[in-house]
Amino acid sequence: MVRFIENELSSLRDEVVQMWNLVYSQLQRAKTAVINLDRKAAQQIAVRERRVDAFDLKIDSDVEDYIALYTPVAVDLRFVLAMLKINTDLERIGDYADGIARFVGDVEVDAIDAALLKDLQLEEMFGIVFDMMEGLQHAFVTENVEEAFTALAQDDMLDKMNRAATTALVEYARKNPDDVALCLALGGVVRKLERTGDHMTNIAEEIIFYVDAKVLKHAEKMRTREQGDDVEV
Repeated sequence: MVRFIENELSSLRDEVVQMWNLVYSQLQRAKTAVINLDRKAAQQIAVRERRVDAFDLKIDSDVEDYIALYTPVAVDLRFVLAMLKINTDLERIGDYADGIARFVGDVEVDAIDAALLKDLQLEEMFGIVFDMMEGLQHAFVTENVEEAFTALAQDDMLDKMNRAATTALVEYARKNPDDVALCLALGGVVRKLERTGDHMTNIAEEIIFYVDAKVLKHAEKMRTREQGDDVEV
């Protein structure tokens, strides 16, 4: 019976890894779609989004079945709850990849100003997102808490780049009023990348939770309160 339960947990982990790989490939295509205005890549993402949704439903169902059948406790319960939340975050990242790709259909340009792309640091933002996904997948498979913590610092970098990109877009739109619609669409891409980082941070916290039984959510706010500082709500 113990061996059977272990196999069930291993199968669930494998499903999440497959979901992870699918979402990662969606983000890679999203980068190609945006940087190169590749409409074929954008169409591929839209088609594969149905696979992401199907994986999401399958994993949710398998987690619910496992809890109902085996009533897990302690580390097994932490594991299946983490799988449920990680799956939700991966599905949301898949949605962002699809949303980023829709940029191609929303703009009527043949190319994006290379200088603007450089100022927005889109290549770098995609690179950080990919690094986070790769590092966290390895942390997930190997149960490496230190690697999971690395993602938290990387998300801070995405936040700073998001703010810098907003400033760059405002300045570009001021100088090129005919490209305001393009700037708004690019702003949406940047925000989705920043939100992807937020979901990767959620995943990092779930990995730490099920491996070390530590709950990080709201931890920074609680520390601030303990220090007697005002916290903005």
